[in-house]
Amino acid sequence: MPRPKQPFQFKQFSIDDSKCSMKVGTDGVLLGAWTNIKGAKNILDIGSGSGLIALMLAQRTANETFIDAVELELEDYKQALINFQRSTWNNRLNIHLSSIQNFQSVVKYDLIVCNPPFFINSYKPPKKKRATARHTDSLTHQELLECVTKSLKPSGRFCLILPTIEGELFQTLALRFHLYVNLKTAFFSRKEKTQERWLLEFSF
Repeated sequence: MPRPKQPFQFKQFSIDDSKCSMKVGTDGVLLGAWTNIKGAKNILDIGSGSGLIALMLAQRTANETFIDAVELELEDYKQALINFQRSTWNNRLNIHLSSIQNFQSVVKYDLIVCNPPFFINSYKPPKKKRATARHTDSLTHQELLECVTKSLKPSGRFCLILPTIEGELFQTLALRFHLYVNLKTAFFSRKEKTQERWLLEFSF
């Protein structure tokens, strides 16, 4: 009988992703660590999955910062809810079962983060939940930008991570929404390999 999977242990919290469509991975950890949190009192995490990025940001911010997380998949939502409830910052974290297209908030956000679906035209894995998390069918980059521009404060920042080619295309598309790159970091998993990711920060 296989041993049950142990939660991922971070400095001040643990993540159980056993029922999530997308597991804890390098992209989420990179974005959670890289994102500039300065002055962010209200944060929105789009497509929260297990709640990893929201928890990393909660760990890095003060008690006056509140984080809303939006998740479309029911099992992921349930898992994130448990991970939030078990954390030290459960009074600052809220998870909403919704698509970002239908999400309604009474506040505008200082910071929006997203580890978005990125495959635009490619082979889809057989598991529907994993396909939803990885492919743009359920959330196109155009729709993501529309949602961000509606929810972001005029002085706010939007941070995300994308593969290199998709990241280049996204920067061009963002200009149509008057979102401009403040900061970008190229990620290489090894010195001898080609670039694998763009970490991008936008503002109006």
